[in-house]
Amino acid sequence: MKRSSLVLTSAFLFVPATLAFANDEAVGALPTVKQGFVTGITALVVFLFVLALLATKVWPAISRGLDDRANKIRSEIEAAENARKQAADALAQYEASLAQARAEAAKMIESTKAQQTQLAAELKAKAEIELNAMRERAVKEIQQAKQSAAAELYSEATNLATMVAGKILKREINPQDQQRLVEESLGQLQSMRN
Repeated sequence: MKRSSLVLTSAFLFVPATLAFANDEAVGALPTVKQGFVTGITALVVFLFVLALLATKVWPAISRGLDDRANKIRSEIEAAENARKQAADALAQYEASLAQARAEAAKMIESTKAQQTQLAAELKAKAEIELNAMRERAVKEIQQAKQSAAAELYSEATNLATMVAGKILKREINPQDQQRLVEESLGQLQSMRN
């Protein structure tokens, strides 16, 4: 439709000019003032007709196309701006999440260190308690061993002394006398230790 209107407009522009020249006897002669005036008015009418046609049909279509294109560009710019904002928001959220994760990791590391320190202190305290208990048992066992060894030593010494005394006295001491002497000797030994 646009092409046909342009062809039609071109035809209106050139037809009057060719008609004016066809009326002349000499084709190569210059047009007269009357012929130039008619051509000028015809050109002016055609110009006004083309201008009206362009203003009513073509220019609104061009203007509508330019407005549509401007609106499309505006909407694309807005979409790009929204996408940029969303990307910035997502980046901020990611950075906040990363900072929170780092803080939680630091807390977990500190908590783990505190638990390790506490566990080490508990294990050390438990080891000291067990070591002290073992020392006390060892001291008691040593005391019992000393007492047992001392009792055996005194018993043997008493037996030996009894034999010697029996030989000296030339008489034999019975087991009851011997037990009595052992108990007396142990009693003396304990009183000496205290």
